[in-house]
Amino acid sequence: MGRLDGKVFVLSAAGQGIGKAVALMAAKEGAKVIATDVNGELLKQLEGVPGIHTQVLDVLNKQEIEKFANSLDSVDVLFNCAGFVHHGTLLDCAEKDWDFSFNLNVKSVYTMCSYFVPKLIAQGRGGSIINMASVVSSIKGAPNRFVYGATKAAVIGLNKSLAVDFVQHKIRFNTICPGTVDTPSLRDRMAAQGDPEQAYKDFIARQKLGRLGTPDEIAYLVVYLASDESNFVTGQDFIIDGGWSI
Repeated sequence: MGRLDGKVFVLSAAGQGIGKAVALMAAKEGAKVIATDVNGELLKQLEGVPGIHTQVLDVLNKQEIEKFANSLDSVDVLFNCAGFVHHGTLLDCAEKDWDFSFNLNVKSVYTMCSYFVPKLIAQGRGGSIINMASVVSSIKGAPNRFVYGATKAAVIGLNKSLAVDFVQHKIRFNTICPGTVDTPSLRDRMAAQGDPEQAYKDFIARQKLGRLGTPDEIAYLVVYLASDESNFVTGQDFIIDGGWSI
């Protein structure tokens, strides 16, 4: 018996990093996983994995989301994982950077929820929606994370409102608030700084546990929030940052 046996588990940004780790772990725990990503090439790594069905999906495209949601007979879990980390202060944040960050990090969560919450209500058995926030948000500030922190604070506020509004339907909403996790996107951001080795050392230096987090460590938490083990948990923000915020 897996912890997610019989559950239909939908997630975005499943092509790499945290999303990929969650897709693999959820399938291992018995879920029927529908792994989506805007990058079809990345999704090919999940093709053929038992329990996983892949679907190219652009979470910035409302029409695609509507068509995708309508194509599913049922859903039990939604993990909104897609996001973007902009590097820079207010002075480095052009209006286009602000708009893109909020569209991907916040509006996509709104749009996905707007189509999946009605499905969960109609099904009448509740469900779990997990939204990706960050410890860099209303929890903690970090250098050069101006618009990113603003978007993730917005996700936390959005999530708490959803939790209150739909608790009577037994739909649970919780956020994951990671610190620094060693993912391909993090490595790409390190490379963009011009000195990846120094950037890595700088990230390690701020970690109180002396290391970065792993995608699997985040996935374990997501699986818990997706499972019936967390049926009494809603409206919460789960900090998983190696002690960075303490």
